[in-house]
Amino acid sequence: MSAPNKDFDPVQVTPLDAEQVEGAVADALAAVAAAGDLEELAAASRAHGGDRSPLALANREIGALPPSAKADAGRRMGQARRRVADAVAERRAVLEAERDAAVLVTEALDLTQPTSRRPRGARHPLGLLVERVEDFFTGLGWSVLEGPEVEAEWFNFDALNFGPDHPARQMQDTFFVDPPEDGLVLRTHTSPVQARALLDHGAPLYVAVPGRVFRTDELDATHTPVFTQVEGLAVDEHLTMAHLRGALDALVVAMLGEGTVTRLRPAFFPFTEPSAELDVRCPVCAGTGVVAPGAGARAQGAATAAEEAASTRADDPAGEGAPCRTCGGTGWIEWGGCGMVNPHVLRAAGVDPERFSGFAFGMGIERTLMFRNGVQDMRDMVDGDARFSRRFGVEV
Repeated sequence: MSAPNKDFDPVQVTPLDAEQVEGAVADALAAVAAAGDLEELAAASRAHGGDRSPLALANREIGALPPSAKADAGRRMGQARRRVADAVAERRAVLEAERDAAVLVTEALDLTQPTSRRPRGARHPLGLLVERVEDFFTGLGWSVLEGPEVEAEWFNFDALNFGPDHPARQMQDTFFVDPPEDGLVLRTHTSPVQARALLDHGAPLYVAVPGRVFRTDELDATHTPVFTQVEGLAVDEHLTMAHLRGALDALVVAMLGEGTVTRLRPAFFPFTEPSAELDVRCPVCAGTGVVAPGAGARAQGAATAAEEAASTRADDPAGEGAPCRTCGGTGWIEWGGCGMVNPHVLRAAGVDPERFSGFAFGMGIERTLMFRNGVQDMRDMVDGDARFSRRFGVEV
C-alpha cells in the first residue's frame, strides 16, 4: 500500500481511477447477472465484493490520498460497492424465488394417490374364529342363535337346574345388574339360550350359540372376566354320550387339526348329567408339564434374554425344566364343559325327558385361539394392541 503523500495535490492513485472503478463495477454486475443459481451467486459475490476483490483493494488505497481527495474518493467507492451489493441482493431474491418454485414442483406430493406404505388393518382374530365356528356348525345342519347378554336370573340359573343356594349365584361369582332384586345378571355362560331355544322351537333341536359371557375371574394368562363362548345343544330321540363324543371329535379336528390330543374328565354341572370337562394337551409343553431349560420364559412371553435367564433360574434352579405357566404344570388345558342335558332342564323347557334326550357343550373361543395359533397369554387378546390383530391378517 502506498504511504500518505502530502507533498503535492492531487495524487493520481491508479486503482482509484474513475474508469477502472467503473470497469470493476461493470464486471461485478455482469457476473452477478450471469449467476444461474445461489452457489454461482455466492462465488460471484466473493470474487467481486470480498476482501480480495478489485473494489476492496481499491478502497484500501484511499488512505494514500491527501486529505482533500479522500472525501470524494470515499464517496465514489462507497457508491460503487453499494451498487454491487444491491445487485447481489436483488439477484439472490430472484434465485431464491426460482428455487422455491422448483421445489414446489419437484417435491410435490399427491395426497390423493394410494401408497403401499399405508398400514393395512386387520379384523380381530376372535371375531374371525367365531365366524369359522359358525360355519362349522352350519355345515352340520345346525342353526346358529343369539341371546341377550343381560339375562334374566331364571334363564341363567333356575331353568338350568341351579338351586337357590348354588355358589355360582352369589355376588362373588356373578355380575348382578343394579338393583339386584330385579333379578338381572350379566350372563355367566351361553347356556341360557338352551332354555330359550327349547321354549321357542321345541324338540328336536340342533343349535350353536356363540357370544360373550361374564364372570368374576381374575385376568391372567388363561382366564379373563369377559370372554367368548360357543354353546352347542342337540336334543332329539335316542341321543347318547357317543353322539356327544362324535360331535366333539369333529369340532376338535375342524378347529385344532388332525392329531390333537383331548380327554374327557369327569365333572359336575347342574344342567348336564353325566358331565365332563374336555381338556386339550398343552401346546406349549406338549403335555409334559415342564418346558426345556433356557427356553421356558422366552416361549411363554419373556421380553428379553435377561428376563428369560432370571425366570429360568428362579423356576428351575437345577436346570431340569421350568414348570409350564400356560397349563400350570399339569400338561392339560381345559377347553370347555360338556355332558348329557339334565332331565330337569328339558322338563323346565316343556320337553318330555322320557322321549327326548340331548347333549350340550360349551367351549371358550379364546382358548381355541390359544390352541390354534400358539397364543400363550390371553391378556394379549384384550390389550387392544393393533399389532396383535395384524399378525393374523384376514384369516386365522
